[in-house]
Amino acid sequence: MTDNNQADHPCLPGGLIPLEQWRVPETSVRRTIRSGLRDILDQLKAGIHPDEQAFRSLDDLPTLSERQIQDYAPVPDREELARALLNALEQLRRSGGQSRKASFLVAPPFSGIAEALGASGRRVIAPPDNLLMPERDITGWWDHQLQDDDWVIPELADFWLRHRSGLGLLRELFARLARDKVGEGIIGCSSWCWQFWTQYLPELHLAPLTPSPLSGDRLTNWLGHLAGERSQGPLTARMTQDGLYVLPAPTGDDERKYSLFTRDLATLARGNPGVALAIWRRTLRARPEDEAQQQGEGDAHQEGRQCWVAPLDQLSLPAVPQSSARRSGYLLHALLMHGGLSLGQLELTSGLPGEELRIALSRLERADVVTGDEQEGIFRVQALAYPAVRRYLQSKGYPVDSF
Repeated sequence: MTDNNQADHPCLPGGLIPLEQWRVPETSVRRTIRSGLRDILDQLKAGIHPDEQAFRSLDDLPTLSERQIQDYAPVPDREELARALLNALEQLRRSGGQSRKASFLVAPPFSGIAEALGASGRRVIAPPDNLLMPERDITGWWDHQLQDDDWVIPELADFWLRHRSGLGLLRELFARLARDKVGEGIIGCSSWCWQFWTQYLPELHLAPLTPSPLSGDRLTNWLGHLAGERSQGPLTARMTQDGLYVLPAPTGDDERKYSLFTRDLATLARGNPGVALAIWRRTLRARPEDEAQQQGEGDAHQEGRQCWVAPLDQLSLPAVPQSSARRSGYLLHALLMHGGLSLGQLELTSGLPGEELRIALSRLERADVVTGDEQEGIFRVQALAYPAVRRYLQSKGYPVDSF
């Protein structure tokens, strides 16, 4: 379903695809062995100059400063992504790939879709203060919100609570969407919220779209785009243990030897850009000044901004603390379904008393699995912990999303 305009946009690699076409980026063992042997043979043939050898120990490599992280791996521009999404939807509509008045986008947490839709310039429909709105008021509320076209709902997960009185707003909206009676608009929906509602309303068919998953090649190009290749020149990133290149993205006549790092990162992050970026930031290491001076001027590949990349198997990522109780699972599942909840909302959705919630949340916060926003009072799962949280919930038998 993607067209060239979608696929070529650097901030939305692969464009938008039907939800049922989404697949996790896979790691090929055969390709790994073949590529590894080829890289070894190439290095034996070419040799590695002593001045080009990578660092052998992470202990010798300082971490990047906050300024360097923002320079090398900045947060994606939400307005740029919004323009890419609107362009992709318009292209699909013109080609007949999108026939409904309201476009429905499903994406995993940390994808950046909600933030981009909020910055799209369209009229934002925000959730009401009372998510437990009485049934008699819900129809009128939606009539008022949907009376004009060109609206956007950045995140549908903000409009409900998993509580007997917290389902009414979305039940009414989904009924209208099924009849295509909502006018022209765009809806963003978390994959975990979508998973719940497709089980709750199994006959619901809205032909949702989703961003294409980031494969290794797409991730390489995307990280290079974030680093500002066009405005600041390419970022050179090499592996700490063998000196193989990660960035800049290879070109057709490139003689540099490249690592399979981005392919493995894409698999670990399950093609999720936000998770991949969080892990990528954790892997980046600084280059000491004396090493930079030794390699600087004589190597054309070393000009410009440079850093090193720690192997994924040497990183320590957050893990869900083990416990015989099921509190952690209840809390994490609720947080993902709703995209974040306050303490009071967690009490409603989990059924746990406040004291037990505070104890469980504090343990998850100490493990860097959950973070609490002091100003908003909202607790959320952290991007770095997301792979571990998803595996944990799946192992405990919780229904998980398709991403």
